[in-house]
Amino acid sequence: MSLGQSVAPHLPYLRRYGRSISGSQPSGDALVARLLETLVANPGAVDVGADLRIQLYRMVHDNFGLMTEQAAGGEAPSSDIAIADARLRRIPSLARQALLLTAVEGFSVEDTGRIIGRDAEAVRGLIADATDEIDRQTRARILIIEDEPIIAMDIEMIVRELGHDVVGVATTHREAVDEAQKHQPGLVLADIQLADNSSGIEAVQEILTDLKVPVIFITAFPERLLTGDRPEPAFLLTKPYQPATLRAAISQVLFFDESTIPA
Repeated sequence: MSLGQSVAPHLPYLRRYGRSISGSQPSGDALVARLLETLVANPGAVDVGADLRIQLYRMVHDNFGLMTEQAAGGEAPSSDIAIADARLRRIPSLARQALLLTAVEGFSVEDTGRIIGRDAEAVRGLIADATDEIDRQTRARILIIEDEPIIAMDIEMIVRELGHDVVGVATTHREAVDEAQKHQPGLVLADIQLADNSSGIEAVQEILTDLKVPVIFITAFPERLLTGDRPEPAFLLTKPYQPATLRAAISQVLFFDESTIPA
C-alpha cells in the first residue's frame, strides 16, 4: 500500500481536528494541506512501520503551533486566531488540544502525550485545566435541533449539566427556524436528518441568514462532511458519542465565539 493510500482514510478526521483547534474550516483544512505538502516533498517525514495516525496528528499539532507563532510574530492573524488569542491569555492552547485529542478524537492519554510531547500525568493535568477553565469562560443559551426524542433528551440533560441553558428543542426545519428567531440562541446543536425528512443543514443555513451563531452538526457519517472540497461545518460531532465528547465539542465551539470572551 502506498503512503497516499495509507494516509487517505485519516484525512476526514484530521480535518475535523484541524478545524476544531483552529476554529474554522479554512484554517483547519490549511493545516491538513500543509501536512500533505510535507509528505509529498518528504515521504520520509513519517515512519510507515510505526503508528501512522499518531504521527499525522502530531504533524497537524506542530503545524498549528507554527501558525500561532507566526500570528504572534506579527503576521496578520485570521479572525479565528484573534479570538483564540484573546482566550489563550487565560488558557494554554496545549491544554485545549489535549482535551480535544482525548475526548473528540478518541486517543488514549498515553497516545495524546506522544502527539503533544508530554507524559501521561502531564496530559491528565492539561485536560483537567482545560475543562475547568473553558467551562468557566463559556456559558451559552443553546438550541437543539434533533428529531429523535431520546437523543434530544440526552443532549438536553448533558447541556444543562454543563451549566448551559436550553432555549428550545426542534424536530423539523420550520420548528428550528422559528425557535431560533424566537430565542436568539448563542449556540445551535443540529442533527443532519430531521423528522420531516428535511435537512438540518438547510435549516441551519436559513437560521444563519438572520442570526450569527456557532453551530455543531451531529451525524453518523462525518466523512461526508469532511471532504475539504466545499463549504463544510467547522465543528462536527459523530454519532454515537459520549458525554465527554459533547462537552468537549461545545466548549471548543464557544472557545472561538467572541461573544463569550470575558471582559
